[in-house]
This record gives sequence, structure tokens and C-alpha cells, in this order.
Amino acid sequence: MITEPTATAASRPSEQNKSSHDEANSSGAVNHSEDESGNENRQKSVRRRKRAHKSSENVKRKSAKASRSSVSRAGGSHSKQRHVEAVTLFEVVTMGRSAMQAVIDDWIEAYVTDRDSSLLDLISFFIQCSGCKGVVTAEMCQNKEDSDVMSKMVEELDEVSNLQYKKFLAFPWILTVTWPMDTEQKQMDIRCFISDVGISEVALQCDSVEYPLIQSGAYGRWFHSEFCEFVSVLVVQCQHSVIFDGYLMNTLMSLLTELSDSYVRAFRHTCTLAAMKLLSSLVGVALSLSVGIENSQKLYKVQKTKTMRQRSTPQLERIQKKITELQEKRVEVESMMDIIFKGVFLKRYRDVLPEIRSICVEELGLWMKLYSSAFLNDSYLKYMGWMMYDKIPEVRLKCVLALQGLYGDPLLLSKLDLFTSRFKDRMISMTLDKDNEVAVQTMKLLVLISKTSEDVLSPEDYKQLLQFVYSSQRPLAATAGELLFSKLLNTVAPASDTQDELNEEEAHTQQTSARLKALLQFYQQSELHKHVVYLVDSLWDCAGALLKDWATLTSILLQNPSSHSTGLTLAEQAALVEILVASVRQASEGPALPGRSGAKKAMSAKEKKIQTDDCAKFTEHLLCVLPQLLSKFSSSQDTVASLMRIPQYFLPECCEAENTQAVSSLLAEMGTVLNLHSGPALLEAAARTYLSLCGGETTWCSMARAARDSLVQTWVDQLTVLLEDSLKGDCFSADEEKIGDILATLKKLRAFHNCHDLSQWSLFEVLSPLLSVESSQGGAPPEVLREVLQCLCYFTLWSLNTSGETLTSREKAVAQRLQLRLFCERSHRCLSHSDHSVRQQAFLGVCDVLSAHSYQLHVWDPTSFGPLLYTPSPKLQRALLTFVCAQVFIGPDCDSQSRVSETSEVERLEDLHKRRNLLAAFSKLIVHGVLEMSMAAEVFMYYMKYYNDFGDIIKETMYRIRQIDKIESARTLVLCLQQLFVRLKKEQESGGRAHPGVQTFTSIKELARRFALTFGDLVKFRECIVVIHRNGIEFVFQEFSQTPDTPTPPYLSYLTILSEFSSKLLKPDKKTVFSYLQKHTAEHIIDLREECWQPLIYYRASLLAVAEGEDAVSYVSSDRKPHLPNRSPFSKQKLEGSKSPCPFSPGDSKVSKGHRSNFSPSHQERTTEMDPFSIPLEPPARRLNTEGSVLSTSNEVDDDAVEIEL
Repeated sequence: MITEPTATAASRPSEQNKSSHDEANSSGAVNHSEDESGNENRQKSVRRRKRAHKSSENVKRKSAKASRSSVSRAGGSHSKQRHVEAVTLFEVVTMGRSAMQAVIDDWIEAYVTDRDSSLLDLISFFIQCSGCKGVVTAEMCQNKEDSDVMSKMVEELDEVSNLQYKKFLAFPWILTVTWPMDTEQKQMDIRCFISDVGISEVALQCDSVEYPLIQSGAYGRWFHSEFCEFVSVLVVQCQHSVIFDGYLMNTLMSLLTELSDSYVRAFRHTCTLAAMKLLSSLVGVALSLSVGIENSQKLYKVQKTKTMRQRSTPQLERIQKKITELQEKRVEVESMMDIIFKGVFLKRYRDVLPEIRSICVEELGLWMKLYSSAFLNDSYLKYMGWMMYDKIPEVRLKCVLALQGLYGDPLLLSKLDLFTSRFKDRMISMTLDKDNEVAVQTMKLLVLISKTSEDVLSPEDYKQLLQFVYSSQRPLAATAGELLFSKLLNTVAPASDTQDELNEEEAHTQQTSARLKALLQFYQQSELHKHVVYLVDSLWDCAGALLKDWATLTSILLQNPSSHSTGLTLAEQAALVEILVASVRQASEGPALPGRSGAKKAMSAKEKKIQTDDCAKFTEHLLCVLPQLLSKFSSSQDTVASLMRIPQYFLPECCEAENTQAVSSLLAEMGTVLNLHSGPALLEAAARTYLSLCGGETTWCSMARAARDSLVQTWVDQLTVLLEDSLKGDCFSADEEKIGDILATLKKLRAFHNCHDLSQWSLFEVLSPLLSVESSQGGAPPEVLREVLQCLCYFTLWSLNTSGETLTSREKAVAQRLQLRLFCERSHRCLSHSDHSVRQQAFLGVCDVLSAHSYQLHVWDPTSFGPLLYTPSPKLQRALLTFVCAQVFIGPDCDSQSRVSETSEVERLEDLHKRRNLLAAFSKLIVHGVLEMSMAAEVFMYYMKYYNDFGDIIKETMYRIRQIDKIESARTLVLCLQQLFVRLKKEQESGGRAHPGVQTFTSIKELARRFALTFGDLVKFRECIVVIHRNGIEFVFQEFSQTPDTPTPPYLSYLTILSEFSSKLLKPDKKTVFSYLQKHTAEHIIDLREECWQPLIYYRASLLAVAEGEDAVSYVSSDRKPHLPNRSPFSKQKLEGSKSPCPFSPGDSKVSKGHRSNFSPSHQERTTEMDPFSIPLEPPARRLNTEGSVLSTSNEVDDDAVEIEL
């Protein structure tokens, strides 16, 4: 025990009182562990609270001097006399560093006085830190050979104090370990063998899997830190005294060595950490001794340089003696470090526990960095290299972080040459590590190596590493960007210092040009990725100044192609434009990119200010320069399309926005470009740019709206003239040039109509005549029809979207509905067009328009005019369903990966994407109520067959319609299964060749099983399951008249499919459904011995199996055995009923509450007179016998359960 430093004592009690106090409390040691030390590990509420404890027998040997010293160091009041409170070393960990130093100083003083007792306290400390509740006390033994001592090695039980303890010989002590007999019965077995010099082995067995080092949360991290701090402070405080006495360190090293080799995880983990921290602290002691030796040697040299008269021989002898002493101590410390390294590290760096391996690797890196003269050599570095192959990411990460510290010190690089050459390939391969943090830190290590040692990484290594700038993980990509930028900087010579100030700008431009050219060369040679935005994002953190130099970038692009200073090819100029656009986007929107994760989700106030300043900077510059760039690259459609995106990122609040001349020049150049080109990328970029410029109320917004309206009016006038010449009557005739002009104008109007409301130009009246012309009578070309359908779709969508503003009278609402009907009818006609793309566009247009119309009806404000109700015709509905089934669900196999196709993989994926869009558009019509819910049955048929391609869409559709009307959705599932079953029966009866659209019985049964799995909450979907069973029973037995030719219903096999839903029935519902089944079978003669009634037997068994806790198959097999020993009376009654001439009588499933073996006729009659499906809407929850959607398997009927009468 160690006295608590916070205790104060004005005067010491009398010796007699002290002795009586010690004697009275000498037996308290055995109770100390569970009540105090053990709770320190388990109860967080009292961890940091100091508690008073009674003295143990170890405190008896403490001198009064130690008690007074601890009191004086801790301070406190000296006005009154107090009892000195005692604490264990384990409790010191909870008191912080200041108390820790004071108590350790007291322990050192006590150790000098009585080293055996103090050392016993230290042993108890490590045992308690390992999670052991026991406390160690000792009795002195005079003779190791004494036979009486051996008899003390017994285990005894003290039933009075509820304690269990063991005594062991540990010369020169008998160690007694005491622990409470709690309910957990933590078993311990401590074997201590003391050699002539101290403890040689300690092992403990304890089932406790929870010990302080592995406890989760803040306490585990805090204890780890304080425990390491304790070991460090212990060595620091002892380094000038008892550490060299030849007893303390030998005992401590022997204790930690043997405990770290224990098979118990708690001891092995705790004592390995203590040993590694002990060695790290000894490294600090060795460094201090080395500094002392170096200073003494310098002083010795100074004395030697003095003249004989000034030189003092005694002083030289003292200095030399001091040097010798310090060297001897350093040798002794190095010997201790070598013992710990060989005794602990060499055994534990390959430990099965990854936490222990991480500790070893982390501390080894620290030793190499701090004490490189002893540890930084190939004998120790090999362990670091081997551990880079560890299977646990945390261990590999510790290796990489340790190596970063070594390669970051230039003084240590010369000792790492052999290690680098041996393990370079491993470090490069670790950039592909499955753990992102390991990959990032490895890349940082390689960046460090490339900066300090230029010749280590070969060009092939750089080629492999630089491709990570396109990584999906932004931290890894940014680190690879740092490597790329540093490599580019090394290839560019800095500007000469001899240049005068007049040429500084030109020198900067030349240097930037050289760097950009190197960057362009890398981008063009990189074949892994073609998206420059990812490259710019990777370089943004380290090369932001280069990428934000928009003035230099634009000046390079605007230079004369014949200039010798640039030397950029057309491809390089196009790539530089892409970099310019990507840098503008990065400055405006930040690092958020699709497909790349790891970026910061929230920006700080400083980052937001930088972003705003950058936006203002490039807006002011590019607003004036962009027209020149558009004019220069107007002949290149791709380059101009990229430049056209820049105004989307302009900041309207900047000062340059008031420059009307610059805005007018920009809009004029954009209009000129649009008159020259009609590519889809350019038109989309232009439409979005005009949308950005037209938003708001700034000066350039009004100018942008006027320029846009002028462009659209010009295109509409051109299109009107062209159509008047080409469309004559019911025939369309035009030459290729005129068709090209019509197509180009339609593309422009379609692109702008997608982003802008062009309703004022009445494009519906202009374009709808093109859809009236039959293709067989000289209709418009397919590409023209496709653009017309898109334009009319956008027109209708804009009309619906602005209904609240434009519909001011009923006449306008009627006109809108007329246009909607006309569009649907014209699109319906196009569904049978010969061109596939026209059919797809017509289908998508109709689905989008009808979905938007349904949405407007739901959000319409009744107080104002709104869109009128429109229901698509039955022919159109059937046409849409037929189109989906014919165009989406194609191919003989359900697995798209196994489908043999002549097209490439890219084309196959594009085709799959289009088909998924078609199915999603049709599903929206069902979800929004445009089409009847029953039409989804045709789609649900393909749920299993095309699960890999469309399973997610179909499943989401089921979920949505179930939220709308769960009963109707259940009927839709039933309709789907019944239609598949009927088709299969007709196919079997016809005896013809199997039709590809007909599924097998097994596949239909599997589809039913998957449908059943979608019903998760049995109580919520109780009515749905009952409806499914009711419809299934009616489907089989309704309108069936038994004759000698037809003894069984034709659809009897459907009951096998229906049994897949039986497991979803609640227990009372199973009885009710079973009764309903008997009602339909009571009129027929049924012989269970005939094979033709097997589906009925199987279905009946699935309903009855819940009472027996069996499945349907096991129940069917047991149903024909009249005598089973482990049947309950209720199950025997069912077996007897199965042998009756009419086993499906209506009263068969009704059991009286008082007499379970008898039937209740009155109850039977009452059941048949009730409504067959009177389902209580809100059954009392307290009476439902369901526990977590698990069916009860009790053999008795739950009389309190709610029944659904059928």
C-alpha cells in the first residue's frame, strides 16, 4: 500500500495508537480487492473518485518518513490531525500525473526502506491492471527447503467472509491471492516461482474477457494513456537511483517477460504493453546518459587543451571517472533493453492478437527513431518489413506510420538503403491495400521517399503510382496528386534570378507553361481515365495556385499558334480548355464529384470565403476573356461546348457584372456559336448556361432573356418556313438539305425547351401536324419524328407545370386537356411505328405526361382553376402494357450475364439501361394511379425470371402499391400467380411445344415464395394474407361440379402454390382459413388415398402444421400414421379426423374450450351463417398471439386469440 498524497497530518499519532490501528486492520487486505480494486475496472461512476481504504499488512513496513513525505508533497491543511488514507498503485492511475509523480516518489522511498514489500505492491499493480480482482499479500519464509511451507500450498474456503484464496510458495515469500466467490466464479490460478534473483515466471488463468485495456469508449482510451504514463513516470523517477540496484529491474523484467508469455489474453496484452513502454522509457534513460557522456567528453577535452599550470589533474580524474560511470550505466541500460527485446518483443510481435502486434511495431519504430545508434540497423528493420505483410490493416498501418517517421529524418536515410531496396515493391503494392487509410498513408510514405531519394522510384514505379490520381477515394487521389505535382516541379527549371523585373511576368508565364505542358503530356498519355475533372480535383490541394492562375491559362490559349513560346498542338489546346473549365468548376462547387468519396462534406467559414473570392476573381476575368476564346475556337465544336459551360459558374454579385459591354459581347458570341453548331453536348451546355444567366434580377439577366428570346424566335420562324414548304396536305416531302435544316432547328428548340418555358411560341400547333402524317403515306423521317415527340412532350409538361399561373378560365383548362388527349392519341399511333427509337420515345413521352398530369391533379388547389381529369383510353392502356412486355422482358434467360449477344458489353449495358427506363416509366403510371393496379400483374410475372436486371424496380413497385391499397395489391399478386398457372395448364393440355412466355410449375411456386417473403409484419398484412388464401380457394373450387369424368377440380394443383403463403398466416387465421377450405370441400367426395388429391392434402397440412410445430411436408408424412407416441390429444383428434369418410366437415377445426376432443355443432352452424370474410379491422393487440412475427408452435389452441371468421 502507498499513502494517498492528498492526505494531511499535522502531527503523527502515538506509536501505540499506530500499532493498534495496524493490528486492527491487518486483516483488511483480503477484502480490499473486490471492494476497491476490482470495482476500479468495472464501475465507471467511481473510477476517478478517491476512496479511503484500510491498511494492509504491506503498510506495516512503511516508515513514518514515507508517510510524511507524501503528505508534504501533496500539500493540504495542517491545522488538524487526520488519519493517513492509503491507496494502491492501481488507484494512482486515476489521479493524474501530478499525484502519480508524488506517489511514485513515496514508493521509491518505501522501496529503499523495504524493497520486498514495495515490490509486492508493484506486482499487485500489474495483476490488477490486467483485470484481476484478486489481491496479493505475502508472508516471509526463512528456508526454501522447509517442508512445512509446502503444506501451505492449499486452496481453502472461508464461508464466513465469502472469500476464496490460495497460498503459493514464492521464495522468499508465500504469496496469497484472494478473490471473492461471486456469481461469475472467476477462476484464477497464479503460479509464482522465485529464483535466487527474483521472480522468473508468473501466469494467471482467468475467464474474464473484459479487462481495462480493451474496454470500449473513453475509459478504455484513458486507461491506456494513464497506464503507459505510469510506467514512463516510474522509470523517469527511478533513473537516478534504484534502477541500477540490480534487483528492481531484474524482478520487473522477469515478471513482465513471464506474464507477457501467458496464454491468458489479459495478462499477455497488459504486460506486453508495459514491457514495450518500459523499453521505450529505458531508451529515454539511455539518451540522457549519452548526452551526459557527450557533455563530459567535451569538458574533458577542454581541460586537456589547457596548459599544465591551468590544468587540474583531480578534476580530470573526476571527469574521467564520471564518463566511465555513465558509460557503465549506459551499457547496463542497453543490456536491460536487450533482455526485454529478446524476452518480450521477439515472442510477441507475431502474437495471435493484432493489438499486441500493433504495440510491438509501433514501439519498434519509436526506438529506431529515438535511439538509431542501437536499433536502426538491418537486424531490427527486418521485423518492420515482415510486419508489412500482416493480415490485419491496423498492424500494417502502424508499420507505415513508423516508416514515415524514419524516412522523414534526413540523418537516418543512409541506414535505410538496404531496407528500401528489399521492401520497395511491397510498399508500392500496399497502395492497393483494401483498407483506405493504409493505402493513403503508404502513398504519403512513397511521396516522402521520392522527395528525399530521387533515384529510388523507377519510371515504371511512377507510372503505376501516378494513376492513383483517378482513384475513387479522394484522400488517396490527393496524395497521388502531390506526388505528380512534385514530379512535375522537378522537371521544370525555375526562372533565372538574373532576369530583370520587366521580364518577371514573362518568366512566370514560361514557367507555368512548362508545368502545364508536362501536365498535359501526362493527361494525354494516361489511358486509364479520360475525365479531367478528377485530375484537377486530385491536384487542387497541392497545385491550387497553378490551377487558379486563370490569367496565365487564358493568355496561353489566346496566344498566336505560330508563337514559339507556346508550342501547343490542337489536342493540347483542347485538353487545356478542359483543365480551365474543370478548375472553374472546382473553385465554384468544391471537391464533390460523382463516384469519388472521402471529401469533406461541410466547409468552414474560411473555406467559404476563399470560394467566394475565387468565384469573383474568375468571373471578373473570364467575363471579358471568354468571348475571345469562343471566337478563336468557334470552329471546334467540342472545345466550344466546354467553354460554353463556364458562364454557369459566374458570380452574379461581382463588380464586373455591371459591365454591359462585356455581357453583350459574350451573348453575341454564344449566339454565333449556336448558329454554327447543333451538337447535343453544345446545345445542352448552351441551354443550361442561358438558364443560369437568365435567373435572378441582375443586369445581365435581362440582357440574357432578351438574347434567348431572340434566338428562339429566329428558330421558330425558320422552322415554320421549312415546314410550310415540306408539309403539303397529308404528305411530307423534303430533300436531304432541307431535312437537315429542319432537324438542326428541332434539336435546338428541343434542347432549350428542356430547360426553358417556350410556351409563348405555341410549338404544339407548329409541330403536331407532323404526327398526323402516316408513315406509309410519306411521313417524316424517324429522326425528325423523334425530335418532334420530345418537343411536344416538353411543351405539354411545361403546360401542366404552369397550370396554376396560366389556367385562368375553364376554356383554357379544356384546351389544355384537349392538347393532352391529342398528344396521347398521336403518341399511341407512334407506338406501332417501324422505327424502334420512335416507339421508345412515344412510350416515354406518354408515360411522363400522364405521370405529370396525375401529380398536378393531386397538388391542385381547388380554389383556383387547374387541370381537368383525363383518363387514357383502354386501347392506350393495353398498348402501353403490350409495349412493356414486348420491349423490356426480352431474351430467353433471366440472367443478363448469361445471355449470349453479338453486341459488345458496353452496348448491352446501354440497352439494359434503356429497358430499365421503360419499365420505371410504366411503373410510375401504376404507382400514381393512372393505370389500374391489376395491370401490374403482367409485370410481376417476370420478378424471378428477370430478377438480376429488373428485380429492384419490380420490388419497389410492389412496396409502393402496397402502401396505397394493401388489399388490392394482394389481389394483384393473386392475379399474377393465377394467370401464370392458367397459361401453364393450357400449355400442358395443348401438348404443343413449350412457349417461351410460359413458366414452369416450379418457377411459379418459387415466385409465390418470393411474394410471401415481401410480407414482413404479419399483423400489419394480416388481411392481405387472408385475402390471398380466400381468392386461391375460390379459384380452385368455385364453379366446380364433381362428376365421374372430373373427380378433382382442374386447378387443384394451385393449392400447392397457395401453400407458400400459409406460413404468413397468424394461428387463429389458419384455423379460420382451414374452416373456409372445409366449407368448399364438404360438398365433394374426397378420398385421401388417391394420388390426385395430393395438393389438397399438402395445403391442408400447411394450415394445420402450426399446431404441431412442423412444416407441411413433415405433417403430410405424419398424417397417415394413426399411432405416434409424442402426439398431444389435440393432434390425435386431427389424425382420427383424417380417417373419417368425410374428413373435411366444417366442424373439424373447431375445438371446444372445455373439451378439446369433442366438436361443437352449434359453433359449426354459427360459423356457416356468418359473412365468410368479416375481418375485424382493428383486432385487439393484447389478444394477438404473435411474438416478433414468429408463429406459435404450441400444441394447444390459444383461446384468447382473435379469430377471423370465414
